Amino acid sequence: MIPGEDILNTIPQRPPFLFVDEIVERGENTIHCRLHLTGEEDFFMGHFPGNPIMPGVLLQEAAFQGGALLMGKKVDKKGIGVVTKVENAKFKNFVRPKNVLNIKVELLEQLENAFFFKAKIMVVDQVVLNIKFTCALVEKVPGS
Repeated sequence: MIPGEDILNTIPQRPPFLFVDEIVERGENTIHCRLHLTGEEDFFMGHFPGNPIMPGVLLQEAAFQGGALLMGKKVDKKGIGVVTKVENAKFKNFVRPKNVLNIKVELLEQLENAFFFKAKIMVVDQVVLNIKFTCALVEKVPGS
């Protein structure tokens, strides 16, 4: 699935490192996104041959990108969201080729440029990841 313009205009990530391709619903402090996996993604070839599963770190990245989409609609100034803390990541199931990820992110609190989130990723009715994370909105990525 080709990502919508709303996604491409809000966050800087691009294929092959874009892990959100659809916004299903957006509320004031919540967002529900999807990622449609084709099975042709490079990470499936090496993780693990003959028994492919999506790496957990990429599941976390999908949650972070959902949070970035929510942040992008909550702030007036330009900047980039940088993950500063990850808490309680709990992996509950595997993600396989051709699965559709339902990524639900909730903004719990915003203090100045800090955004506190919780997220859940599901495949059909099975939870695959629960996580809490914090992002900071910065004007420029340090070192760039």
